Amino acid sequence: MTSGNRFETLDRYRRLGWVAWVVLILAVTGCSTNPVTGRSQLMLVSENAAISASSQAYTEVLDSARKEGRVDADSRTKARVNAIAERVVAQAVRYRPETADWDWQIAVIEAPDNLNAFAMAGGKMAIYTGIIDKLSLTDDELAQIIAHEIAHALSSHSAEKMSVALASNLALTAYAVTGDRNELAVTGAALAALMAVQLPNSRQMEAEADRIGIELAARAGYRPEAAAQLWAKMAAEGGARQPVFLSTHPAPASRQRDLQTLAVQVQPLYEQAIRSRLPRHPVR
Repeated sequence: MTSGNRFETLDRYRRLGWVAWVVLILAVTGCSTNPVTGRSQLMLVSENAAISASSQAYTEVLDSARKEGRVDADSRTKARVNAIAERVVAQAVRYRPETADWDWQIAVIEAPDNLNAFAMAGGKMAIYTGIIDKLSLTDDELAQIIAHEIAHALSSHSAEKMSVALASNLALTAYAVTGDRNELAVTGAALAALMAVQLPNSRQMEAEADRIGIELAARAGYRPEAAAQLWAKMAAEGGARQPVFLSTHPAPASRQRDLQTLAVQVQPLYEQAIRSRLPRHPVR
């Protein structure tokens, strides 16, 4: 190896080391403990910032559908969804009292072939009519979907995913500034992957949403066993083509068994709920 090559290699290692320090500092200083799950999360993006960004994104998502008359088009379906959401959100507020100040919203979007639902930071939600109609959802099953999405919002999963993306982008930028752009793509992907090892993956987020969601639904007076029934319906409907909801909410074979176990655990909460006068929280 020539002297020039040795210096070039040393310089490359120095640059990689600097990027590693950037990633390490981000991981250490950006972590916080989630008040709902108790898990450490990377939170470079504050929840308030995620809520603000989500509010804007939510408006943009709904604007085009609203212009086509596909948002809340069926007043009966909208009333049904809202009635369920108001009961579940009331329980979510008990989990995190500060979320009483969130502008909770749930839109029903007319899309017969779209089996999906989503939640953004700050309680901005939407559910597509395809998942309601194609699966012939009962109120208990619909409540499980809504509660699952609410659980994602409660657990700050949007802010966490935004933070992971930001950290990955910062790592890429840091490496680009130091030079050697030929290895940028490979090195950036590797750094992002290393960070992902230390951070919860989507399956962990899903497990949290399953656990919290089924409890919220039970406390709101909806049958816990409906959660496993819901996932069975989605798997059956998918056949050779996986429903969108399953692609964004990965469902390993053990998921239904896990939900059945959780259902037994929260059954007393459901039994207590159906003997009580259940509170509601306004949802637009």
